[in-house]
Formats: sequence, structure tokens, C-alpha cells
Amino acid sequence: MSIFLKKILNKNIKPSEGEGEMGFLDHLEELRWHIIRAGLSVLFFAVLALIFQNQIFEYIIFAPKKADFPTYRLFCAISEATCFSPPELQLITRELGEQFFMGITVSLYLGFIISFPYIFYEFWKFIKPGLYDNEVKVASRLIGVVAFLFILGVCFGYFVIAPFAITYLGNYTVGTEAINSPTLSSYVNYLTMFTIPVGISFELPVIVYFLAKLGIVGPDMMKKYRREAFLVIFIVAAIITPPDALTQILVGIPMYLLYEVSIRVAANVRAVRNQAEDVKTEADV
Repeated sequence: MSIFLKKILNKNIKPSEGEGEMGFLDHLEELRWHIIRAGLSVLFFAVLALIFQNQIFEYIIFAPKKADFPTYRLFCAISEATCFSPPELQLITRELGEQFFMGITVSLYLGFIISFPYIFYEFWKFIKPGLYDNEVKVASRLIGVVAFLFILGVCFGYFVIAPFAITYLGNYTVGTEAINSPTLSSYVNYLTMFTIPVGISFELPVIVYFLAKLGIVGPDMMKKYRREAFLVIFIVAAIITPPDALTQILVGIPMYLLYEVSIRVAANVRAVRNQAEDVKTEADV
């Protein structure tokens, strides 16, 4: 068990030499300031997004429902067989303040996405005093990995999942009497569902890394429960995506590939631990 967990359990932390002991309430106060700084970062970028909300809605939010979106142009450039385009969707608002509240909501979502690396950095600063020196070196490199995986997941959801889902759901009909005219809030909620949850799910290798460091999971266990993991992944994909098979597959496949990558991550963690134990044994002898 790492020093950090021991300190948390003891509710009494001594971060480093030369510093006095910090009580549990002191650490709650420290955590509060980390949360405040992360929240201010989200608020700052949310205000910027709110200032430029017309451009953001025109060129980012509404872009996946337009035929000139890069994904549609790419598939049409490949061949006629793969070419597809979204239907003409006229977004409507049913409540007086819907556009106002959607502007606020989108600004906050964008503030969170842009601030995500800094949010993790604040989390990292909080746990850093409780880590070994070698853990600090490894975890420092993970800051960039966490940010990259999250942005990669968001981009995957935006450029891959959203166009396919919008085209499929927008063209789906149960008869000529029903016309697809989604509300603005419905469109924004679906687009959010295609991006932020997918970005978070792409953090699976990092989560497995920390669990493997704590000895909670290992490569053997992950290989043993591959089938169960496959089922759970597609259940999660069904939860965070609309109820259609296409988007569930588009989310489930990369998540399962990340699971396989996570097995390699857990195996590397175990190999490093075994090597360290061998060196320690040789030193004792």
C-alpha cells in the first residue's frame, strides 16, 4: 500500500520533511481550494464560450448536422458506397428560455472539456504529497496521457459517433405522419452524450494503471474475465449512447480495444513490480 493510502487511513499526513503534520480537517481545507481553483478554471472558459456562443453554436455545435462536416466529406471522398449525409433537421424550441439555458449549458460543458487537463492537474497536486518518489515521476507523466486520452475520446465522439448517430436517428421514421423536428435541448443533450462520457471512458488504461499499482487488478484477472468485460462494456455503451445498435457498436469497439490495452498496462506494472522485488531480494542477500 502506498504512503498516500496510509496517510489517508491515519487521517494524519506529513507531506515532506520540514513541514508540520497536517490534520484531516487541514486536508479537507486543502482539497476545498483545489476544487475551487478547478471550478474557477471551468467558469473562466465557460464565460469565454458564452461571449462567443453564436460562433460556437454555428461552427461547433450545429456542424455535425451539416453536409459539409469533415466526416461526411471524408466518407464521400472514399467512395459512393460509403458516402452518407445527415437529413435536414430543423431544430425547434418549445420553451421561452430554452435557447438561453442551452447557451449556458453548452458554455459550461465546453468549460469543463477545455479545463479537464487543469482539473486533473489540481487533483494531482492534492495527492502528490502522499506518493513515493518513483510514483511521483510516473504519475507526472500521466498528466499528459490523461489529457490526451480525454481529448481523443471527445474528438472520437464528435467526429465519428455524432455524425453516424445524427444521420441514423434523423432518418429513422415510423411512418409518414411523423416528422423529425428535434428540440434544441434534445440535440444538445445527445451531442453531449456522444462526447463527454466517451472522453471519460477513454481514461480506462489510466484507471487500470492505478488499480494495478494498488494490487487490486492484474493482467491474469483481466484476461480471465474478458467475456464478462466485453458484456459490461457494451452495457455501458448502451447506457451512454442512444438506443440504437450502430452508436453502441461505435462506442463499444474502441472501449474494448482500450480494455485490451489496459491488460498490457497491468502486465507492465506487474513486470516492473517483480523486477523491483528481485532487485530488493538480491540486495538483501
